[in-house]
Amino acid sequence: MRQELLSLPKGLAEEVSKNLVMVARLIDEDPEQAYAYSRIALRLASRVAAVREAAGFAAYATQKYSEALAEFRAAKRMTGSVELWPVMADCERGLGRPERALAMAGEPEVQKLDKAGQVEMRLVAAGARRDQGQLEAAIVTLQSPELASNAVQPWTARLRYAYADALLAAGREDEAREWFGKALEADKDGATDASDRLAELDGVEFVDAAIDPADDEDRDGTQNLVDLEDDDEDEDDEDAAEIAAAERATDVTEYYDEDDEEYEPLEQSAADAEVRGDKA
Repeated sequence: MRQELLSLPKGLAEEVSKNLVMVARLIDEDPEQAYAYSRIALRLASRVAAVREAAGFAAYATQKYSEALAEFRAAKRMTGSVELWPVMADCERGLGRPERALAMAGEPEVQKLDKAGQVEMRLVAAGARRDQGQLEAAIVTLQSPELASNAVQPWTARLRYAYADALLAAGREDEAREWFGKALEADKDGATDASDRLAELDGVEFVDAAIDPADDEDRDGTQNLVDLEDDDEDEDDEDAAEIAAAERATDVTEYYDEDDEEYEPLEQSAADAEVRGDKA
């Protein structure tokens, strides 16, 4: 990514970099805000592959699958890499086209993926089978050397979890409990809710801890709801102001080739036009 940004003028590269950092920082906790920053970066440098990829993941996180797929395709064209192939296939699932996802699972690009990418493609293919109501086929799709291995890899917990979930959907509860347990063993980072699923199968219910009356006058926990809503509104206002400021910072000269098919000049706002007219 750094190398790609070096192809931009220094000031523009810094501005794009700041927005990409915000995308990475917010994409899990606040996807909509991450998406807003990605759009700013895209307006500034749409011909940078890393920007198109970041915009794709931000759109994907907000379930804008058509937009995400277009960005991933653009990034793939620019780099020639097949790394995004599994997530592109999952976008097809999100668009209600599981048959296309399955077709992609059989394409030569899959053989060019690294092990993590191939496992991810297997997960997507199994999901597509489930979309089509083919539960047993989904189970078979997930059965692989990676699933059987006792070695724990970054993908192990998610693979075992998906297998357990498919087993449960097929009514094979005992096997599902076993595999949820195996998923939990491999899930050191809490990437899945395997522990909750196990608890549900075992009939365990979680109850919120009692509210300390000394901390809240209203024991039903409702006294501070208004205060909490006010705090949320303040945070939303701050986020909106921050994004607005970032957008104003993008009022810079375009560095695109206008003959390029993807060139989209920024629209001049009425206020900007008025100001420039006065100066003239």
